[in-house]
Amino acid sequence: MPEPATLAAISSQLADAAESAGARIVTVDARRRLPASGIVWSDGVVVTANHVIERDDRIMVGLPGGETVAATLAGRDPGTDIAVVRVTGATAPGALGGALRVGELVLAVGRPGSGGIEASLGAVAAVGGPWRSRGGVRVSGFVRSDTTFFPGFSGGALVNSGGLIAGMNTSHLGHGGITLPVSAIEPIVSALLAGGRLKRGYLGISSQPVQLPASVSLESAQETGLLVVSVDSGTPAATAGILVGDILVRIDSDVIDGSEALQGALGPDSVGQSRTLKVVRGGVLKDIAAVVGERA
Repeated sequence: MPEPATLAAISSQLADAAESAGARIVTVDARRRLPASGIVWSDGVVVTANHVIERDDRIMVGLPGGETVAATLAGRDPGTDIAVVRVTGATAPGALGGALRVGELVLAVGRPGSGGIEASLGAVAAVGGPWRSRGGVRVSGFVRSDTTFFPGFSGGALVNSGGLIAGMNTSHLGHGGITLPVSAIEPIVSALLAGGRLKRGYLGISSQPVQLPASVSLESAQETGLLVVSVDSGTPAATAGILVGDILVRIDSDVIDGSEALQGALGPDSVGQSRTLKVVRGGVLKDIAAVVGERA
């Protein structure tokens, strides 16, 4: 059993970590109920969870020093649950970052009201690799911990024992919430600051899942594809020669077995790029090149 002095030292270190991270944690008030939290990402820029921004105007941010100031929405992405607001007077002391390991003690830190920071203690349960959001955005990783995300903690930070902010917490993704690491958030924030939203690719087809013909032989055990039921004129699909009745089964190496897979293959990085569409036409596999367009 650790000596009492050791436990006291650990407790003191964690309290210091919460206090240090708290210098970057703000209150974000943009919904009817309890305000949420946010992270001062850089001077004048606050990152928070998209789902806590229920209005595009009248956004108020409570700074660590106690001042409440108006903020403007710079960009948002529902798929990754990330929103960015610009805030005059928000300063970012120290650095962001800090890779986490499974089993490491961490703190979920939020500022859901005017009463100061709040924190919960837990351990890292999992550190995951790349995944696709519902909108097809490739996110480089995620962290799952057993910290408690109290009401208003979404948009707040997961903090290591040294006080470094390792990511943003959201209760809106995963079962019970996850943390998006700093490295995963950074490119999304940059894109939102530049354009207000993330690009979405599109082909210009309407489709529905369908069982593949038994005669079609694919390398994987794929059983379904997307039956093209309409092709909009003047779209990438029309230009490429996609026909009603084609069954889409691949985009490059991505297996297309449903609408979610199609969205994933048409993420921001696909816009303007030539992709090979593998379709079943008349019972025969056919490769068709198409340049992915940008959804308005």
